[in-house]
Amino acid sequence: MERKATEAVNPKAYPLADAQLTITILDLVQQAANYKQLKKGANEATKTLNRGISEFVVMAADTEPLEILLHLPLLAEDKNVPYVFVPSKQALGRACGVTRPVIACSVTSNEGSQLKSQIQQLKDAIEKLLI
Repeated sequence: MERKATEAVNPKAYPLADAQLTITILDLVQQAANYKQLKKGANEATKTLNRGISEFVVMAADTEPLEILLHLPLLAEDKNVPYVFVPSKQALGRACGVTRPVIACSVTSNEGSQLKSQIQQLKDAIEKLLI
């Protein structure tokens, strides 16, 4: 039963990044963590959206129950912030530089950031998923 991984994803976890995009996202999340441009957790992500400092939001599709973070896509759409799901909270936690699983994180804006162009490219890629 190799297919289980893809079937188990909650259909509410939309848009879900494919394998390649997931790697790109997790890579950027890791860099954002190094540059202190990352807020981990659904509550912190909610705060960044409300404060208008979020570049994009990443959520884990294997969150159980998923409903605990489904307020984020609504808020993100409200604030015009791209959002995306990655398959694994464990992998997201690792990318965030913590040992625990992370169900949501927000990459925050920073004017003089070296990540600016990468963030922009990724936002474009995420927005293509939403079309």
